[in-house]
Amino acid sequence: MEWEEKKASQIHTSLQVQELAARLRRNVARVIVGKEAVIDLLLVALLSDGHVLLEDVPGIGKTLLAKALARSLDLSFQRIQGTPDLLPGDMTGISYFDQRSSTFVFRPGPLFSHVVLIDEINRATPRAQAALLEAMVERQITIERETRPLPQPYLVLATQNPVELEGTFSLPEAQLDRFLMRLPLGYPSEEEELVMLQRFREVEPLEELEPVADAEAILRTQREIRRLYWQPDVERYLLTLVRATRNHPAISLGVSPRGTLALQRASAAYAAIRGRDYVLPDDIKCLAPVVLAHRLMLTTRARLQRQGAEQVLQEILESTAVPVETPDLSAHSWRSARSERP
Repeated sequence: MEWEEKKASQIHTSLQVQELAARLRRNVARVIVGKEAVIDLLLVALLSDGHVLLEDVPGIGKTLLAKALARSLDLSFQRIQGTPDLLPGDMTGISYFDQRSSTFVFRPGPLFSHVVLIDEINRATPRAQAALLEAMVERQITIERETRPLPQPYLVLATQNPVELEGTFSLPEAQLDRFLMRLPLGYPSEEEELVMLQRFREVEPLEELEPVADAEAILRTQREIRRLYWQPDVERYLLTLVRATRNHPAISLGVSPRGTLALQRASAAYAAIRGRDYVLPDDIKCLAPVVLAHRLMLTTRARLQRQGAEQVLQEILESTAVPVETPDLSAHSWRSARSERP
């Protein structure tokens, strides 16, 4: 009886997560046209307590997307422009001497916000990029030997232009590994761009956007997602995919254990926003390209053959056996679960 009550509670929780995600998706879609899949992945990153690297050309709505998400959640938002003269103190904040009180007063920088957009992160120097690591990983900032916690939830959205590389500093592998996902946005279709023209003709949809959730709802959802059910074969499938990247002949540096945990959290969040309290192999396959590809370092031979990380990862996905029907899926049957694939 106790097990049945626990199961019913998990199903109810998953439906609540699905409803929350649907409200956020609809609200952000009032501003961002035709990017439902990207919005879903941003929600997955937020609910997984991870960060996102948006890699695409300028002018396709990256800043607008970040602002719409922050306003939908009634969260504080700050934008940082990456430039070669950007200093760590410009992001973390500084202590200044207040002559009226004859004491040093700390002035928080833009990193002390719930949602932080770092535009063109690869234009910032390695020293400025390194200042982000403590904030992204430990959710805190240490200044003058004093550690200050950052607000929760905390989401860093960084952008970089993959086309214009003059005057940029490549992100090292250690920093790329801190991003849960790397996402492209892409241009809108002709129909979507027409809708955008009509929508922005007379009003600014962002100004009319109202919150549909709050920070406490997100933090509660993050805790609930960690309790999702993992069928042992599905968890083993995730592990097999990750370990295959460490033995592939075209890969010189495979996915780290941090990447394994990132894919696990993201897959659970992806299942939850679809109203399920268990994870399917298709959840893992759908998220593997955006969670794992940027963590791979290809061999020189593979790069000379113009192979990309996404291409190699797709080969691994196609060659890895997917778990088949099994009787052990808690209160759900594997066959009914497969019918709910996204």
